[in-house]
Amino acid sequence: MKNRSQPAARMERLQSVQRRCWQLLAREPGRSRYSTHDDLHTKGSLDSHIPLQKWRETRRSILAGRGHRQHEVKDMARGYQGNAICTTKYSILTFIPLNLFQQFRRAANLYFLFLALLNWVPVVEAFQKEITMIPLLVVLAVIAVKDALEDYRRYLFDKNINNKVVQVYCGKKQAYMERCWKDVQVGDFVRLSCNDIIPADILLLHSSDARGVCYIETANLDGETNLKQRQVVSGLPLQGVEFTPESFHGRIECENPNNDLGRFRGFMEHPNGTRVGLHSNNLLLRGCTIRTTETVVGIVVYAGHETKALMNNSGPRYKWSQLEKRLNVDVLWCVVLLFVMCLTAAVGHGLWLKKLQNAVFVTDEETPPALAGFYVFWTMIIVLQVLIPISLYVSIEIVKLGQIYFIQNDMALYDQHADCRIQCRALNITENLGQIQYLFSDKTGTLTENKMVFCRCSIHGIEYPHAENARRLKLYETEKNDVQSACGGDSSCINPSLAHPHTLPVEAKEVIPDPDLVKKLSRLRSPPLPQGVCSCETTSLQEAASVMDFFLALAICNTVVVSSPRQPPNTVAEAQTSGEDMKMMFHGVSSSSLSAFPTLAPSEIREKPRCSNSVLTREKTATFTCSPPPGRTVNHEVTVETSQCRRRLDSPHEEHMENNSKNMTDERDADDALLYEAESPDEAALVHAARAYHCTLRGRCADSLTVNLPGLGTVGVQLLHVLPFDSNRKRMSVVVRHPVTGQVVVYTKGADSVIMDLAETPKGAEQAAENYDYIRQQTQKHLDGYAREGLRTLCIAKKVLEEEEYEAWLQRHTLAESSIDDREELLFDSAERLETNLTLLGTTGIVDQLQDGVPETMDVLQRAGIKVWVLTGDKQETAINVAYACGLIRPGDRLLMANCESKEACTELLEELKLEVQREAYPSRRTPEESSSGFILIIDGQTLAWALKEEARSFLEVSSSCKAVICCRSTPLQKSQVVRLVRDQLNVMTLAVGDGANDVSMIQAADVGIGISGQEGMQAVMASDFAISRFKHLRKLLLVHGHWCFSRLANMILYFIYKNVMFVNLLFWYQFFCGFSGSVMTNSWVLIFFNLIFTSAPPLIYGILDKDVAADRLMRMPELYHSVHTSQVYASLAFWFTVLDAFYQSLVCFFVPYFAYAGSDVGELSFGSPINASALLIILLHQVIESHTLTWIHVGVLVLSGGSYFAFVLIFSVCCVTCSPPTNPVGVEVLQMSHPLFYIVCALTTVTALLPRFLFRVLYNTMHASAPRQAAYGDRARRAKYRRRMRHQNLKLCVANRQPEHPDAASLELSTESVVF
Repeated sequence: MKNRSQPAARMERLQSVQRRCWQLLAREPGRSRYSTHDDLHTKGSLDSHIPLQKWRETRRSILAGRGHRQHEVKDMARGYQGNAICTTKYSILTFIPLNLFQQFRRAANLYFLFLALLNWVPVVEAFQKEITMIPLLVVLAVIAVKDALEDYRRYLFDKNINNKVVQVYCGKKQAYMERCWKDVQVGDFVRLSCNDIIPADILLLHSSDARGVCYIETANLDGETNLKQRQVVSGLPLQGVEFTPESFHGRIECENPNNDLGRFRGFMEHPNGTRVGLHSNNLLLRGCTIRTTETVVGIVVYAGHETKALMNNSGPRYKWSQLEKRLNVDVLWCVVLLFVMCLTAAVGHGLWLKKLQNAVFVTDEETPPALAGFYVFWTMIIVLQVLIPISLYVSIEIVKLGQIYFIQNDMALYDQHADCRIQCRALNITENLGQIQYLFSDKTGTLTENKMVFCRCSIHGIEYPHAENARRLKLYETEKNDVQSACGGDSSCINPSLAHPHTLPVEAKEVIPDPDLVKKLSRLRSPPLPQGVCSCETTSLQEAASVMDFFLALAICNTVVVSSPRQPPNTVAEAQTSGEDMKMMFHGVSSSSLSAFPTLAPSEIREKPRCSNSVLTREKTATFTCSPPPGRTVNHEVTVETSQCRRRLDSPHEEHMENNSKNMTDERDADDALLYEAESPDEAALVHAARAYHCTLRGRCADSLTVNLPGLGTVGVQLLHVLPFDSNRKRMSVVVRHPVTGQVVVYTKGADSVIMDLAETPKGAEQAAENYDYIRQQTQKHLDGYAREGLRTLCIAKKVLEEEEYEAWLQRHTLAESSIDDREELLFDSAERLETNLTLLGTTGIVDQLQDGVPETMDVLQRAGIKVWVLTGDKQETAINVAYACGLIRPGDRLLMANCESKEACTELLEELKLEVQREAYPSRRTPEESSSGFILIIDGQTLAWALKEEARSFLEVSSSCKAVICCRSTPLQKSQVVRLVRDQLNVMTLAVGDGANDVSMIQAADVGIGISGQEGMQAVMASDFAISRFKHLRKLLLVHGHWCFSRLANMILYFIYKNVMFVNLLFWYQFFCGFSGSVMTNSWVLIFFNLIFTSAPPLIYGILDKDVAADRLMRMPELYHSVHTSQVYASLAFWFTVLDAFYQSLVCFFVPYFAYAGSDVGELSFGSPINASALLIILLHQVIESHTLTWIHVGVLVLSGGSYFAFVLIFSVCCVTCSPPTNPVGVEVLQMSHPLFYIVCALTTVTALLPRFLFRVLYNTMHASAPRQAAYGDRARRAKYRRRMRHQNLKLCVANRQPEHPDAASLELSTESVVF
């Protein structure tokens, strides 16, 4: 009873301290939130010196919507949004004006609207007023229909969400009533049941769980399926009983709505003035699902579009592609060209009128030539408007949608095990995938599996290599490779448990305990020793206690959710061992040995067993063979004494083990049913490792844990605080009350670079300090060895607090938790103050295997001319090891190490590295054979920080000359800074790929961001432009789809510009024969429909389906990706060459019919008929010459385009009499097509116009064979050479054996991939 009453008494004292703190705040509002009687000032006051108006602007007050406050609540709620959502852009009344406003924000649409209105001016009218409106109306109508359909789908989705039903408390009826989501308001009480979706952001006030917790699934929010625990606001009535909203009289003050999912600040003020802090663990977010909790009740704090989920819903991502930027420049050149042509026509018309004498036709003699030329300028703007392609931007969007469709439906990018395909979240940068020059990659979860398996550990300076576990993992990898080799690389024939690295089989996940650790822990199960036993047994028990402390830290220093088929998550069973029994179990072991650093003799520390790396050597019998440290001798008497002790203890120990074997089997069966859901794979691996040694986490709630410990059974551990992990501290801690000693203990785990600095030498005896220093040195050696092997390392430490020290810290920490302003900073400072003077317990090594296909993908990316940078937060040795494993570093590469201690050293080192690189004169581009070696820059986080701030130019000069760069110990902010620096200063196309929340800033900073849906949630995916499931998918995404998308769009844009310039020039050449009057030789209907209908479909098919190189060849020859950049598919030279070719073809197309009909009496429409037909044939056949792929779809579209033109003009010629005033097109086309001269002219014009283009292609491909053709020629040459070698070898064998040559010997072939010359 005494042991049971002590924790209750301590809790009462803590609660009194908390109440006293709030009383001080209430009496002295001028004090800050950390103020004490000693006037200790810090920042973070609740309401000190904050004006009321500013308070209202930055925070909101919420009252319960019932009772006598109902009118006050209604007045307050008017300023808050309702819960109805509306994601639609338009309504029935606003659709037309808003949609037109959106469309006319495009400069191209405004330009064509201006031309359509200009045509209504009589003095510059070129066509019928109605006809000039058709192109603009068609484009506006098509986009409006698309927008209307999309908005209607959004309307149906909103309607479905808003009409969902939830139970809301009605104050008048004093009961919960069903109400639609859209009718929920801020201040309403909402009751939810298991599997209900949360309708708004709700503050948790009650849970049916007696511990005051509930569990939610956030898959709809961030993609994570593991359960999250939420806690009822502290200070409320007991949980588990029915909650009565009428009894709630508190007032809630919280921050204004924001999109930070991990932050919620506020406080709840009770009627007596007591304030309780609110944080994110008290908030249920809209869109999440209640799991494994029967009933919860909460009050709505944010509703509708003010909820965090909707504030994070930014929709599809839009980025500005480099190709579109180049297109805008070319469109400006088209505008300049249009201006020159119109100015030429205006000047020509003025000169023509000035020199005109005795005209046989009617002219406007009252208008001066200069003014007439001015009018003609605007008339020609209308006539030549097609030169600015209004349909090009719409065509580009359609082509990109088609490209995205084929990317998303590529089965090679589908992950069958995860049942997910690639996601294209950015709709307008597909062509950027074909221009990547720099790739920035995370390591863990991106290059590796992020499926952690416990491999080895070091405890108390002694390493335990878990040899059997390592051999089993190696055997698993060998079997996997053998199966892959037997299948010839075909993954379809491989067992999914072996073939897919995303999931290790069950036997690969389990940890085989190290026999020496098992033997040490088994001593805790031994019966009490008789009095007078030798001191070596006490030493062994102390060592076993430190081992158990290590695994206890692994079991409880986490946020793992525990569940089993027989109980809900984190249900805590009662402890089966009393405190007295626990202490009896540790017979002869003082409590200080559990709570502080074990006080062992120097020889007992330094003469511990050592393995093969001069630390510890073990025999098969699990007994220790001691080897002394260098420079020390072993006391023979100690060795003899130890042997005697072992002989005295073996018999009772073995007997007790037999008695406990049945209990161990029962515990193991119970543990097998437990399921762990961890926020990170590291936590899961460590909890499973502790479980392998019977330190099993069996349950968790808000203030206690249930753990099975060897020798103690099921014990309850009072959980006082959890200090969660963050990227700045790089560690997490739990504050617990030790189940044996009752002391307050802080267990901390984190990065070795941080924990080793915080683990200070204990004060006291010189011998203990010397021993501790030796343990730290040995642990550091083990850490370095783990890093060289590529293992992920974590250090485990602890700290024992005195009650006074803990209560002083608790007072400050409680105020920090209750703070609204600067809460994160105050909590950070509070954790920093606690996590000092730690005692090092040990370290762990966790294996994280490379993903399947990473080395091959890394190789082809480098051969494609893409520089790969790895930005990771891991140790330098680990990053280097992984870089070797994935092929980023090769044996011939030279490593440039940049690890500096000061800014001055960083500056000097970068200058030295720059000189070294310049001396070697390593070029940025080499052939594949030459690129096998080069410089690799490896820089740590501190040096990188100095380089980014002070020496950015030198850093870029060195890194840009290196084949690859590895940035170790880098923070998320540094990752984004590196990407921005390279992108902006080098003016290159960048791609960033990552899988975790720490990669989001890097992904968003790059030109193309790719998220991997791995083991760390979906934050990276939600922030990315494209989402894949495996790193190896980058190979086809970039080399194939990226290459195709860029070349297709570039060629389609050039083709669009060509056909517009070619057709417009026909009208321009005619002006030289009509006095530059703005007349045309065709009817206006054909002029408008020529680009809008007759020639619009072929470029779309060309941009979606054309393949300049086959996919298998692009995968086989990654150098073709680099050739796209060097060939400059869409450059200034290509643009001007296309324009000149269009000028030539327009000259041929105009003057061949002109000379053919010279001297005849044909009218202008009859003269224009063969010109239009020839122009159509030239444009369509020009695409055939430029196309690399010709399928039945291409042929069908080309035939339909040509057939639609001839069908239209024939029908128009027969039926239309007054459709194109003042001309009369009746019978013109029918008459022209009845003469053989029409067909002769069309054929001669088409051949003459296209012959130079065809000959140029033939000569160019012959003299400058493209990379694909060179590859094809090389393949054929290698096959021929192989056949000759095999034939020659067969001839030798036949002569030697005097046997006839086999007839099929010469026809033997080998695939080019397997032939090496």
